Amino acid sequence: MLEVSLRRDYDGTDVLLQIESKNAVGAVPLISPYNAKPDFGLVVQPRFPWPGIGPMLAEMGWLVSPTPLRLPLLKRSERRVPRWVISLMVLPRLKALLDRLERRFEMVSAVKPAPKGRVDWSGYVKREIPRGRFLSVPCTFPDLRDDRQLKGAIRFTVEKQIQSLETQRQKGSFVHRLISFAESLLLRVQSVASRQPVGQELQAWSRRPFRADTLVEGLQAIEWTVDERGLAGLSDLEGIPWTMPMERFFEAWVETVLRTVALRSGGALRVARRRETVSPISWDPPYLGSQSSLVPDLLFEHEGITIIIDAKYKRHWEEMNEGGWHGTENEIREQHRHDLLQVLAYANLTSTPRVICCLVYPCSWVTWELLARRGRLFHCAQLPNRGRFVEVWLTGIPMRAAVEEIAIPFAAQLRARQVPVQENQENSSITSMLAGS
Repeated sequence: MLEVSLRRDYDGTDVLLQIESKNAVGAVPLISPYNAKPDFGLVVQPRFPWPGIGPMLAEMGWLVSPTPLRLPLLKRSERRVPRWVISLMVLPRLKALLDRLERRFEMVSAVKPAPKGRVDWSGYVKREIPRGRFLSVPCTFPDLRDDRQLKGAIRFTVEKQIQSLETQRQKGSFVHRLISFAESLLLRVQSVASRQPVGQELQAWSRRPFRADTLVEGLQAIEWTVDERGLAGLSDLEGIPWTMPMERFFEAWVETVLRTVALRSGGALRVARRRETVSPISWDPPYLGSQSSLVPDLLFEHEGITIIIDAKYKRHWEEMNEGGWHGTENEIREQHRHDLLQVLAYANLTSTPRVICCLVYPCSWVTWELLARRGRLFHCAQLPNRGRFVEVWLTGIPMRAAVEEIAIPFAAQLRARQVPVQENQENSSITSMLAGS
């Protein structure tokens, strides 16, 4: 879930807990050892400053979304999360619930052409026979039908989600697709009346025997909508436990920035998220091979230039700008050397005369602004490659909802195109990295 490890420590007077997180963010409840109830919550934020998951997702759109967890609600929620994020989690659960909705026997009263079940003979004699309707027999019988009460609750939930999404239309086309998806669900429950479920009904449905995961998750989605839940965070209302890997989030953020660059420059962007950058590796014989393909994060093509972008959610950019290459820890230097070799391996995936291999790391907004003022956002080097023009770019991107401002220097660097060979510390540092010194 959150990839958090706990370690107990004793300093002679108190027992301390050392909490170490990795590359996932989110929020989970903590169970009290006294009453076995979730009294506290653990909220993990990224190591690099950001304005919050809400503003970032609103800027990025539908590229990535948090994953809700099947855990008790937290005592705090994050109300800055856009409403479409909750809809993105709720609507697929409702669809799965409708697909697996169990049918049940209900006692139905209807007029049938032949006796069925319990016949109301008195009504038949008094109402139907005098009017000559001999084939209209009033009956009460068990009939196998969909759960109309649950379908009514689903309709209520879908309608509330549509009302919420209607206020988010300006966020982008993905919201329009969510509205269309919700309307398709509404067509499936239009035969029943909309009704808001009460707490006792939700509890009764959740206690049904042989309940599947789709029922549990669907009821959670209904409850979130009825109670207007947000994602768990730092405000005062109950929220939904969630998690999200930061590697995937940062790749999506870099894609957002590069998509803005593409709009400014007119280039074409291909992304690994859509499997557009996959280059298969053909082994001979196939069963003796190892890795089956190379998949760069992003490929940006513009006027005979291909920029191969590899997004790495690591602190290398901050470390190298603070202490320089020789002042960086050996472990980070070794990891960064592997990153360089990986992105350089992608250089043969394109046939354009000029190839730029770009490593993008996250950084703080303060570091980005300082380097932007000094003109040091990009560390560049040229590599000999038998006539082809191959470059290496190292840069950092802050996680801040200001995509236009962040994209301007990248677009300017691309427009320059002819980057001179710099015989300075940056160039010599990259050369030393590749040499393994």
